[in-house]
Amino acid sequence: MSIEFGREICGNLDIGELREWLVTNGIGGYASGTVAGLLTRRYHGLLVAALKPPLGRTLMLAKLDETVLYDTRSFFLNTNRWADGIVSPHGYQHIERFFLEGTIPVWRFAVADALLEKRVWMQQGQNTTYVQYTLRRATQPLKLTLKAIVNYRDYHSDTQSNGWQMSVEPMEQGICITAYPGAVPLYLLSDAYGGKLRATASIVHNWYYGFELAVERYRGLRDKEDHLHAATFEVTLNPGEAIAFVASTEKQANLNGEATLKLRRAHEQKLTGFWKNNQPLNTKESPSWINHLVLAADQFIVDRSLPEDPNGKTIIAGYHWFSDWGRDTMISLPGLTISTGRPEVARSILRTFARYVDQGMLPNRFPDAGEQPEYNTVDATLWYFEAVRAYYSATDDDTLLGELFPILADIINWHCRGTRYNIHLDAADGLLYAGVAGVQLTWMDAKVDDWVVTPRIGKPIEVNALWYNALRTMAKFARQLGKPHQEYEAMADRAKYRFSRFWNEETGYCYDVLDSLDGDDSSLRPNQIFAVSLPESPLTPSQQKGVMEACGRTLLTSHGLRSLAPDHPQYQGKYGGNQYQRDGAYHQGTVWGWLLGPFVLAHLRVYKNPEQARQFLEPMANHLNAHGVGNLSEIFDADAPMTPRGCIAQAWTVAEVLRAWLATAS
Repeated sequence: MSIEFGREICGNLDIGELREWLVTNGIGGYASGTVAGLLTRRYHGLLVAALKPPLGRTLMLAKLDETVLYDTRSFFLNTNRWADGIVSPHGYQHIERFFLEGTIPVWRFAVADALLEKRVWMQQGQNTTYVQYTLRRATQPLKLTLKAIVNYRDYHSDTQSNGWQMSVEPMEQGICITAYPGAVPLYLLSDAYGGKLRATASIVHNWYYGFELAVERYRGLRDKEDHLHAATFEVTLNPGEAIAFVASTEKQANLNGEATLKLRRAHEQKLTGFWKNNQPLNTKESPSWINHLVLAADQFIVDRSLPEDPNGKTIIAGYHWFSDWGRDTMISLPGLTISTGRPEVARSILRTFARYVDQGMLPNRFPDAGEQPEYNTVDATLWYFEAVRAYYSATDDDTLLGELFPILADIINWHCRGTRYNIHLDAADGLLYAGVAGVQLTWMDAKVDDWVVTPRIGKPIEVNALWYNALRTMAKFARQLGKPHQEYEAMADRAKYRFSRFWNEETGYCYDVLDSLDGDDSSLRPNQIFAVSLPESPLTPSQQKGVMEACGRTLLTSHGLRSLAPDHPQYQGKYGGNQYQRDGAYHQGTVWGWLLGPFVLAHLRVYKNPEQARQFLEPMANHLNAHGVGNLSEIFDADAPMTPRGCIAQAWTVAEVLRAWLATAS
């Protein structure tokens, strides 16, 4: 399966602007835009630099607006939509083909008999983007003109120029832009063929007002923005010639586009090699769409340097707007690292997060501004046990297990005696209770102002399934290390015995929350799937089958599970509108792609039919051609046609699909 579009997609703006591409640099920075070439989000840009890796993400280069002069005729290759709704120019009409070369987006513009190719990639470990233009076909020279459209703002915000004067200075091979005193400079440079071909740069400093951002309007946010036309580059290409434009925070950035392109390709070939070497001997060659996901998996893995571990790693939860969240990281870790044959990355992440454990809790997220981590989560810490188990199962790394065991034991102790947010073991039944008013603790964590949409205070089912799984895991770890294990076994036995409280005989599936402020919550939600999919299940075989039937008949869609049954009075079938409306639907029906993985694993356990279980994953192959091309989305509308929403690339969706595919292929 190749990911490519012809004029039927590229030449239709209504479709082309809904397909977005993404490239990343391994430190939290990225470049992203639409196939059509116009900006539709505040998060789009050719260089969104992570100035405080992996965070501090700052839009520095919004786009390069291209015009070509060929055979005395001018052709606009760029596309913009303005505040009055007018689209001008219509450069998308010249896109003959768009395709992914690994993760690298490539456009081919056809003007008369000339074919100009454009590709975008980033240098691993640097805030540096390369935009290369190659004249693939022509009967005479082609003059290429680029308008450098820049900004300097937090990637969550937007810019209204208000007379902002940036410093734009010429330098050898390009220009240097400093937004204000103390800002990190942006270097826009060019080079080709070892310096034989260079572009000329002219300083402009002219604000363009009122770029319209269609997706932000849909999200109920401010949808107009100003960007600065800082400079214009011009170069004449002969047939077969190429030139790379470089946008970087590095003054001495590598200007050899061909060399850095080879490095990018070699990096992706190495990732593919790790994956292939990790396949079971009896597994057939993985399909091409799975190979795409292996490359996508790497886009979420980034550096998080610590004083005691400068090579620390973490996982970005999703693009464009998420940072590294504890819950998302631990859920994603097995699929992104273990399944892809990169256990050393998993090891680094586990050690990195171990340093942040506090009062028996893993941080929920690291704020973008770099403040202290937030610990408002009950399940992230329990997912940590499962991540460690998955790592140890793949590596038999007794050294790391011995290092982490005291931390894991301390976590259990904190939960037994009680920690933040009333998280504690209920002595009456051996189950975990969690929650206080005004705080969202489970993965269903939407909150608008003081409104917690799904508070789930009490004993959530997935939390207690994870608790039981963690206790069984700790007992095995203790035996492996020659430490006392009987207490963990006894606690697990009691939790399993009392887990029977979750079974609802009347409905034939599990309660979602026990002992909530309104009693036991019988809402049909997907959280019970984890009581079947986790390695240690506290349910009987017949109960497991009942959960599968209920979730399969009511919650399952082509791209994940609904977060609430459609017959519930609070069900929301569409996700959109302002923040109040969006968050009100986020876990009240909206489909979550990552839940497809646990559903497949649960199906495999209950029905023991790998081929049938794998069929549930196949629609995701087609989804790689939509929304974030080559990637998997965060969420989908719960009602048909189940339009993708939210992040165009979500770590745990990619991770769980990969993990489930590998499980069904083994």
